[in-house]
Amino acid sequence: MLRIAVPNKGSLAESSIQILKEAGYRQRTDSRDLVLIDNDNSVEFYYLRPRDIAVYVGSGELEAGITGRDLLIDSAAEADEILSLDFGGSTFRFAAPADKNWSVQDIAGKRVATAYPGLVEHSLAGLGIKAQIVRLDGAVESSVRLGVADVIADVVSTGNTLRQAGLKIFGEPILTSEAVVIARRNTKVPAELEILIRRLQGVVTARRYVLLDYDIPKNLVEKACAITPGLESPTISPLQKQDWVAVRAMVLRKETNQVMDELWALGARGILVTDIHACRL
Repeated sequence: MLRIAVPNKGSLAESSIQILKEAGYRQRTDSRDLVLIDNDNSVEFYYLRPRDIAVYVGSGELEAGITGRDLLIDSAAEADEILSLDFGGSTFRFAAPADKNWSVQDIAGKRVATAYPGLVEHSLAGLGIKAQIVRLDGAVESSVRLGVADVIADVVSTGNTLRQAGLKIFGEPILTSEAVVIARRNTKVPAELEILIRRLQGVVTARRYVLLDYDIPKNLVEKACAITPGLESPTISPLQKQDWVAVRAMVLRKETNQVMDELWALGARGILVTDIHACRL
């Protein structure tokens, strides 16, 4: 039976459970449950701290898990990302006192406070920079004012909290993170895990795209298909109305209204949008 780790709490937990449900797997209904067995799909789900999941997967105790890319890198576990899930996004940045113009090279020899020491060490090593890492579990932005650190490395969204602490962002992002499926490094992926990956990929794709149907005069089909090329090619069907055809194509959800406007301006009519609940491509 396949053993999969799922975040038990935090920002990734609810979305991880939701995507697994959409992929056809049973999930716990009581947040106190630590294990759930889905006999229909031959999967055991273990609900663990997101920060620990990469360690369990890397040790081989579990075949796969859902965690954050940041937590995977921070753990230095023997596990690799095999699928990104398009939720739980976050960006890691360096920040320092706003009264000075900082560059990444200025970090050398400084104290860097962070809740993700492994991630920061990995990033600095890639830049050839040596610094003292100060590990904190929270309120990292206060560390500079309290004299514990010279620079911080933390998750940044709007930057308001940093500005309130007298800090400003500098340098390129350390990492752009999101929820990912991970598996143990250098091991053969079992058939059951391949199925789970295909199912999750189908849900991710279905969330990104919609089906767009519209009618268009035959003489405008080429221009219309340039607007809606689909993933491989649009489906074109004849209509009873002479010299008109029906076109169906997948388009990115975020571009739907713009595409509809362009098609209407071209001469398309009967433009309809349909959600995709799952797919295999």
